[in-house]
Amino acid sequence: MTDELGAFWVFLSDSPLLGLTATLLAFLAATWLWERAGRHPLAHPVLPAIVLLMGFLWVTGIEYQTYFDGAQYIHFLLGPATVALAIPLYDHLERIRKLLIPLLVAGTAGAATAALSAVGVALALGASRETLLSLAPKSVTSPIAMGIAERIGGLPSLTAGLVLITGTMGCITAPLVFRVLRLRDESVRGFALGVAAHGFGTAQAFGISALAGAFAGLGLGLAGILTALILPLLPALLPG
Repeated sequence: MTDELGAFWVFLSDSPLLGLTATLLAFLAATWLWERAGRHPLAHPVLPAIVLLMGFLWVTGIEYQTYFDGAQYIHFLLGPATVALAIPLYDHLERIRKLLIPLLVAGTAGAATAALSAVGVALALGASRETLLSLAPKSVTSPIAMGIAERIGGLPSLTAGLVLITGTMGCITAPLVFRVLRLRDESVRGFALGVAAHGFGTAQAFGISALAGAFAGLGLGLAGILTALILPLLPALLPG
């Protein structure tokens, strides 16, 4: 049995399947922990999965690029998954039409506040220009955020990490915010999650209901478009 496991590990470690398998197992383990914790926001699956994968790469000494050769298949699915959000949006098209103006105003305010508040705090703390430009698109989904950062002079790799932190924090704090503000409307909850916590928030919104997930997808897309339109103006406003 030990020899068979050893042979399987030798095969797996030389295969792109390693990154894919490790990612899926880490997510399954993290989801199990989340369920055991009663779906507590602090036990959101993203955090344990990241820790498990970091520990796995550190213990095995596997290079990140070797891991990503397999994990890239999951990364590739981000694009089709984002496009697929149009399906639940279509199911609720009539409701979205009725709320179009409030949604546009809320989305613009949310995207502008997310970018400008983060840049303002970092500027006050003395962050460099490059860090500020990397931080600004942190609240939109990774493919858009990294493209914006590259275009305005930020570091796409730093932006990718900040996007992860933003999504995780948004999912953790959202239930408390909803309780404090007594937000019970599922469309409002979903839209807020999509604008503030991009794909992570959208996934969490689908856990609330299909309606919340549809509005989260709308918020995610709207925040991405508005941020891409607003942030190219930012470099001219920053000192240096």
